[in-house]
Amino acid sequence: MEHASRSGSGSGPVDRFAALVREPEASIPLDEAALLIAAAAKPAVDVDATLVKLDEIADEVPAPTLDGLRALLFRDLGFGGNPDDYYDPANSFLDDVIDRRVGIPISLAVLMMEVGRRVGVPLWGVSMPGHFLVRDKVDPDVFVDPFARGRVLDREGCMARFHAVQGPGSVFDDAFLEPVGQRAILTRMLANLETVATVREDGALLRGALELRVTLPESGIVEHRKLATALAAAGQYDSAADVLDAYAARAVAGADAARTAADQLRARLN
Repeated sequence: MEHASRSGSGSGPVDRFAALVREPEASIPLDEAALLIAAAAKPAVDVDATLVKLDEIADEVPAPTLDGLRALLFRDLGFGGNPDDYYDPANSFLDDVIDRRVGIPISLAVLMMEVGRRVGVPLWGVSMPGHFLVRDKVDPDVFVDPFARGRVLDREGCMARFHAVQGPGSVFDDAFLEPVGQRAILTRMLANLETVATVREDGALLRGALELRVTLPESGIVEHRKLATALAAAGQYDSAADVLDAYAARAVAGADAARTAADQLRARLN
């Protein structure tokens, strides 16, 4: 299988990511966008070379079926969750997931979806609270938990997984099992990375995740304020003010407050 890069390789990862997420939802290459999240944090990541690795994994799938895909990824190659060090940033970076064969639910789901796409096994992402899953497009009653080494679940199994994560008293809603689009998946990946950065008190990782987050078309004043706050915490007051000014220039809701906050940040430079 031959891979061709789908975005300009001459621009930096943030610019490439921003260009991809502005495409129509169905046209967003989830694998490339996920790898650009990794490249934004780790400049040494070779996005195009890692896409070829996905092609090579796909070439090994024994049969273009869900069972064939599961057998290769979770039995033969040993992909699975990393419960022992869940907040290791490498679990969120698709290149590391491919190399280390461990990850968190959403990164493993992206791997499964993108290898599946290459061999004609159509899958949806399911953003169940607390635990991302994969849903079979051929038989929508079938779900897969990539974190649990590709375990197949029905609706009751998904409910059990939900309650194991969220607590037995949590209210389950069937809407939790509805498919989500590419932008929602990328948004959740970045939210997870933000959580990891906060837990580990990693300011650089936090700023990088938020810088990508504000490029998503649906990002609003909350996301821009978070990035400005993270930049200001690093003493980058001018950059923080620029973030708020950029938001104010394209938005109506909260524009005046953003400009005021930007002025306050620049005043700290004097």
